[in-house]
Amino acid sequence: MCITAVTIMFAVLPFNTQAADVQVRLTEQADKKQESTSDKMNSAENRNQAAITAGAAGILDAGTQVSAKGEALSSFAKAMMTLQPQIQPESTLVMAKVNEYVNIRLEADQDAEKVGVLYKDCGGEVIEKNEEWTKIKSGDVTGWIKNQYLYFGKEAEELARDVGVLTAYSETETLRVRKEPSLDAGIVGLLADGQAVEAITEEGDWVKVSYEGETGFVAAEYVRVEFGIDTAESMEAIRAREEAERARAAAEAEAKRVQQKEAVLASASELDILAALIQCEAGGEPYEGQVAVGAVVMNRVRCGGYPNNITDVIYASGQFVPASGGRMESLILNKTTKASCIQAAQEAISGVCNVGDALHFRRNNGRDGLVIGNHVFW
Repeated sequence: MCITAVTIMFAVLPFNTQAADVQVRLTEQADKKQESTSDKMNSAENRNQAAITAGAAGILDAGTQVSAKGEALSSFAKAMMTLQPQIQPESTLVMAKVNEYVNIRLEADQDAEKVGVLYKDCGGEVIEKNEEWTKIKSGDVTGWIKNQYLYFGKEAEELARDVGVLTAYSETETLRVRKEPSLDAGIVGLLADGQAVEAITEEGDWVKVSYEGETGFVAAEYVRVEFGIDTAESMEAIRAREEAERARAAAEAEAKRVQQKEAVLASASELDILAALIQCEAGGEPYEGQVAVGAVVMNRVRCGGYPNNITDVIYASGQFVPASGGRMESLILNKTTKASCIQAAQEAISGVCNVGDALHFRRNNGRDGLVIGNHVFW
């Protein structure tokens, strides 16, 4: 391009030189003719006038050509600038380069406070980058990550394309999801204003979406399609999530512990025997502890490794100390069993269980198990 421009510039120069030479020659001729006779001078003046006119015309022509070539050079330069490849700004996208996750720090320091976590296949935007650390913004988290744990540029873009998700947001009150890309096609379902579904592809005037496990189509003019990637999780969100998980686990454990099992047919005498055992083992415990003792007996009745009735389970050799000491029989004969123990026996027989599948209990001595009152159940 440079060689061409220089060539054009040199091509312009001769026109300027020629015009100057014409002016010099005309001037010299005029001076010489002034030394001749008046007739010759008149004749020379006429000729000089014609020559000057011609020379002036030559100068005008040369100027016109110079102007034209200048415009051509300008147009050529503009065209060449248009043909030059545009320099695109470097992508600010970053993606996690880890197998599980990388910590996000408040400062560019390994010992700085942790403000969040960037998981595998998650990304964000570069705010500042130095030789070792990069400051990113990902979701609600802003902080620093070591460069070795990040993908940049094309690598980040390629990964984002692989793991990102297209989402279609309804922008009308009731949007029909059709079976085919046609207004005459059947309806799969409806989307409310602002409701989102996964978009699969954009096909002309329609967007192919996944709706409750089925493939459908929505009119493109009524949805906003966005491409997104998963972002970082802040420490506040992590702590809240972990607390919710602990609460859910505790609730599940409680639900497993306290459950309604199959009721067992029992005679009046078996009810009296179970109630008497409960009083001997847990008469001084809270009501929950009394039900727990009864539930252990009933778990054994339901379990194939023990007898299938209350009496045989309780009086099995070496199982329950009160069954061999006469204390239970005294309570039964004298009808002095506490009302709470009788009620606990009734609930246990009906299927109420607050110890899960526990088959054993004893005074709490620190062993692993479910602690209720002064007993541990396992």
